[in-house]
Amino acid sequence: DNLRIKEIRAMAYPQLIIEEATATGKCVETVVHAREAASKIVRGEDDRLIVVIGPCSIHDTAAALEYAARLKSEAARHSEHLLVIMRVYFEK
Repeated sequence: DNLRIKEIRAMAYPQLIIEEATATGKCVETVVHAREAASKIVRGEDDRLIVVIGPCSIHDTAAALEYAARLKSEAARHSEHLLVIMRVYFEK
């Protein structure tokens, strides 16, 4: 009855995504480190500010990698005062 539904597609379940897009050791290390750092800031054990930044969504992988490289450089430059976390959605 809902005329606004264009199509219905099954969503991939988390285990399938984990199996097909396995994170590298460096990726896991980066996520763990960022989560630990953010936790310390939230608990008041680190006086830096958390900055969550990113484009609304990314459709171009090359552009995403370029953006991430530039952001990483700036994050390192300001790391004494800020914890920069890139947040992005892919093709929402």
